Amino acid sequence: MPQEQELTVRPLAGPEELDLFCRLAYVLDHELEDDLTTGRRRPEWMWVALRGDRVLARLSWWTSRAGDPPGALDFFDLDDTLAEPERGEIGLRLLETASAAVLPAGGPRPEYGRFIPADWHDDAVARDVVEARMKVLEKTGARLLVERLRLEWRPGTPLPEPAGRLTFRPADDREELVALMTLVLEGTLDAHSQSELAAGLSAREAADLQYEEEFAAYTSPREWWRIAELPGGGGPVGFVVPARNNYHHTIAYIGVVPAHRGHGYIDDILAEGTRVLAAQDVPRIRAATDLANVPMAKAFERAGYVNFERAINMTWS
Repeated sequence: MPQEQELTVRPLAGPEELDLFCRLAYVLDHELEDDLTTGRRRPEWMWVALRGDRVLARLSWWTSRAGDPPGALDFFDLDDTLAEPERGEIGLRLLETASAAVLPAGGPRPEYGRFIPADWHDDAVARDVVEARMKVLEKTGARLLVERLRLEWRPGTPLPEPAGRLTFRPADDREELVALMTLVLEGTLDAHSQSELAAGLSAREAADLQYEEEFAAYTSPREWWRIAELPGGGGPVGFVVPARNNYHHTIAYIGVVPAHRGHGYIDDILAEGTRVLAAQDVPRIRAATDLANVPMAKAFERAGYVNFERAINMTWS
């Protein structure tokens, strides 16, 4: 019998090997070419495990801005025709070899994220795919941080008229928005924010960090960002950040300050943010919220957003 070929684990030699990388499939494959062109992804961050010319596993890191270090591990795929334990062993070897080569020794590992079917818990095949990857990451010390709902508003969905309970205006400046973000973090149900606060960041530090890592990079108009106020000078109630990220128009952040929670203002604020983006004749509006954040999920549902997918995020302590 012929001897089985050795496993080779290596990064891509360059963008010309993108077809090799895509011999395994994932829902974000269509973004890879542009990510490489814009510098959000680099060939040396894209690794494969090969037996001959057969790709048995692959992974890639990503960053939101060219020149920044890896910000997320967003591709980690295994050949699901392989039996266990071989499938997991190959994935583990790829993950550890690539991480040692790409990530600074002793430093924190970027978060892992994966988009998954909305019904993955009930679909045996989808559940096997998701859990096989999670098990490999758990062997390296990762833990599940959160499962999230991915949501989408589609053109033709009815848009409510302004209810008149609130007035809206663009945010004055960075400081005004960050100050409101700081207030909103009190009692937050968002797992990422809870994790940052538990790690010792103050609410102001966590708000500053999110602004700099996410909002500051948006090239869409700041005039879209809305502060919600009570009529007659009653002060801010909350805010919404409609924006366009590198891929989609999105409700990037929305919140009601603690003093005004419990009055249903989230519906008015979400409707305003949706109207801002719908007026741009966008093909879709994306949003996401934690599975455990039931009030926010219900607000999106009332506004006509559809849960088309889920996501999981895993972190290393």
